[in-house]
Amino acid sequence: MRPRDIAAYTFLAFAWGLSFVLLLHVVAAFGWIGAVTLRSLIAGGLLFAVARLSRRKLSFNAGWLPLAVVGATTVAGQLIGLSYATPRIGTAMAAIFVAAIPLFSMIIAQIWGLERITPTRIAGLMLGTIGIVMLVGFPAVPVDKTFVLGCGAMVFSTFSAAFGSNYASLHLKGTGAWEVTIGSFIAGGILTLPLLAFVPVPGVPAPIDYLYLVALAGLMSALTYVLYFDLVKSIGPTPAISVEFAVTVVAVLVGALVLDEPLTVLQLLGGAVIIAGCALVLGLLPFGRSARKTA
Repeated sequence: MRPRDIAAYTFLAFAWGLSFVLLLHVVAAFGWIGAVTLRSLIAGGLLFAVARLSRRKLSFNAGWLPLAVVGATTVAGQLIGLSYATPRIGTAMAAIFVAAIPLFSMIIAQIWGLERITPTRIAGLMLGTIGIVMLVGFPAVPVDKTFVLGCGAMVFSTFSAAFGSNYASLHLKGTGAWEVTIGSFIAGGILTLPLLAFVPVPGVPAPIDYLYLVALAGLMSALTYVLYFDLVKSIGPTPAISVEFAVTVVAVLVGALVLDEPLTVLQLLGGAVIIAGCALVLGLLPFGRSARKTA
């Protein structure tokens, strides 16, 4: 990778990993629906304003439907799951679930005929499944309704992210990173806005909460998604999506060391198994590359 790509990759890992901390503050202040709606609208609006001020030409020739689908899945679905689950199961555990996104992505790509299945990828899928069982089946907290709902929300979140990524690569190939990011975030915000009637903002947020919200929307949503889509174009989707592994490592360390969140040894091993499985699926291990090239 070029130095520019390495810098973008590193920034994404730390920005998305640390975003879990801000997410906890924003969800506590604005509610889990309010956090998604406001984060999405601010992210899309800020990026659109920057594009206008910098006189950047934007083209939305792809139409509203594909952007709405990506907004409903990669933005609304993924962020709703994250915002609901993270306060309930913890930053570290939610982050480990995020590492499973490539596994769901492979399954969807196989169903849609975007990729061919290989024995290496089958082995990776099996490893990832075992890792998820280890993660959910041996928690450090009691297995109650809250824990189960949180885990279910994270599965929904990761599946939504994988679905949206595959859909975007299929239907938005010729659309720029700025347009995809702006359109999907605004669409996600509009789609979740009516849900505020059922899950309203719990109280009056403090001034610092608005700062957290703007930082989460501007730095860790709008900017990171533009960088990510540019990284996909530069180094390819497979190496780019591997940043989720680094995100998981950063978030787990923050959750365990800074937030003092409990994790069992088996859960940590489960996270390692998930990462190993995803590495096989993505062809990042030396003995999996030949299989990937023939796919």
